Amino acid sequence: MNSPHLWWYITRASAIVAWALMTLSVVWGTLLSTRVLRKVDNPSWLQDLHRYLGGTAIVMVLIHMVTLMLDGWLHFSVANVLVPFSSDYRALPVAIGILGFYLLVAVQGSSLLMRWLPRRFWKAVHYSSYLIVVLVSFHAGLTGTDVAALWYRIVAISIIGLSVVAVLVRVLAGTKATTSRGSASVRSVPDTTVSDTTVRSGDGLATGSAALPLVLDRTTMRVAATFRVSDEVLGLRLVPTTTDLLPVWHPGAHITLALPNGLERQYSLCGDPADRSHFDIAVLQTQPSLGGSSWIHANARPGLELEVTGPLNHFELEPAFSYTFIAGGIGITPIKAMIESLPTRREWHLVYVGRSRKSMAFADELVDRYPGRVLVHASDENAATLNFEKFLQAVETDVYCCGPEALMMRIAAAVPRERLHLERFQPVERAAIGGPQAVMVSCRKSKKNFDVPAGQSILDALEQNGLPILGSCRKGVCGTCEVRVVSGLPDHLDSVVDDEEKDRVGIMYPCVSRATTPDLVLDI
Repeated sequence: MNSPHLWWYITRASAIVAWALMTLSVVWGTLLSTRVLRKVDNPSWLQDLHRYLGGTAIVMVLIHMVTLMLDGWLHFSVANVLVPFSSDYRALPVAIGILGFYLLVAVQGSSLLMRWLPRRFWKAVHYSSYLIVVLVSFHAGLTGTDVAALWYRIVAISIIGLSVVAVLVRVLAGTKATTSRGSASVRSVPDTTVSDTTVRSGDGLATGSAALPLVLDRTTMRVAATFRVSDEVLGLRLVPTTTDLLPVWHPGAHITLALPNGLERQYSLCGDPADRSHFDIAVLQTQPSLGGSSWIHANARPGLELEVTGPLNHFELEPAFSYTFIAGGIGITPIKAMIESLPTRREWHLVYVGRSRKSMAFADELVDRYPGRVLVHASDENAATLNFEKFLQAVETDVYCCGPEALMMRIAAAVPRERLHLERFQPVERAAIGGPQAVMVSCRKSKKNFDVPAGQSILDALEQNGLPILGSCRKGVCGTCEVRVVSGLPDHLDSVVDDEEKDRVGIMYPCVSRATTPDLVLDI
C-alpha cells in the first residue's frame, strides 16, 4: 500500500478489464439478440451473464476513476473524472472516455428500466453499446501508457476484433431476417395454439422485472400465410408492416390480437425465436366459441392486418438439469416451443394427453422427432387414464404443465411447489374474503385519487380516470395490467403468478384483484 505506483497499477489494470468486459457484454448481447447460442443452453442464464458483464464493467470503470483520483502523479479531481475537458492531461481522449462512461451507465440503466421504457427508445439507447466500444478504444489508445507494449497490442487487437465480429454477426443476422420476411414458408409449423378462452399465466417471473409496470408495444401486423395444423387448429404467420425486426422473445411468450369484432385474445408465440421477421401463432376453434376463434377461422386470410400487443411472458423456461413436460390438449403449444429451444444434450420427457390423436396438434411430429422422449396418451386409444401421481413420484425434475384446470390441479397436488410451473387457460375461481369492498385508490405519479366502489374493478376505475394502463383478458390470467403497489395490502384474486411472489416484488393485477386495506397506493 506504500508503493507510489500502486494506484497507477490498479488504474491501468481496471481500465483494461473494464474495456474487455464492455466488449464481451456487447458480443454476448449480439449473440443473444441473434440467438446464435440458442442451442447451447437455456436462455435465462445467458441473459444473466450479459447483465453481469455489463454491471461488472461499470464497477471496474468506477475503480478506474477512483484510483485516478488517489494517484499522486496526475492529481485528478472529481470534476476531472466526471466533467469532459476539465482536465489538462490529454483533454480530448479523457473527454472521450468520460462520454463512454455516461453512455455505459445509460445502457445499463435502460436495461434495468426496460419495462418502463418504450421499446424504440430502449433499442436506440442499447445500440449505443457499439459506440461505447469505439469510444473506449480511442480513449485507451490515446491515453494508455502501455500502447507500445506487445501485450497491450495483442489485447487491443483481440478486443477490437471481437467488436468487429459482433457487428458483422448483427448485420448479417439482420440481413437474413429481412430476406426471410419476404418469403414466409408454410413448412414451418407454428408451435403454439390457444383457444378463445386461453389466457397466459404461470408461476415464474423474470428476476427483478416483475416489480416494474409493463410498457408493451402495439403494432400493426399483416397475415402472411394461413395453414392447417390439425382438423381444429389454424396456423397464422404474422409479419410487420414495416422493415423493423420484431422484439426478442423466448418460449412461453404470448401476444395479444385486437380483432376487428372488438375482442382481444392472447395467443402463444412459436417457431424459432432467432427469426425476428415474423410471429407464428395457431388458433384452436373452440366449441362453443366466445367469438375470437370463430372469427379468426372464418376471416383470417393473407393480407389481413391486425393490431398486435406484446410479447409478454409469465411462463418462461428456467434453467434446470432436466425437465418433465406435461401437456393436456391444446396445452401442448407453449410446451412444444420450450422443447425446441432446449439444447440437444438436455434431459427432458413429455407426457401429452388428449381426446384423440387426430385432434392432438403436433403429436405425430413430436413422436417422430424425439423418439423415446414423448409419450402420447389419446383417450380413444386407451381405456385407462394415466396415473400421473405414480409417474411423478419417480421423477425429481422441474415440471412444466399446461392444459385443462382438472389436469393441472392433479399435477399441482403431486409436485412440490418449488419444482412446479403452470400456465393456465382459465382463472382459478377466487373470491374476496367478506365479499368485494370499496377502496380508495391513490396514484402516486399521476397525483390522482378516487374511490372504487365494490361493484367496479380497479382496472375499470383506472381507465375511467385516464390512467395509462393496459388491460386485456380482464379475468386475472394474462398479466397485461400489472401495476406496482406502493402501499396498502392487495387482495390477490388473479391466477397469473403465486401470491407470495407478487407480494415479494410488490405488484398486483387490478382487473380482478382488490385490497384488504381501505386505501391502496399504486405507482402509476
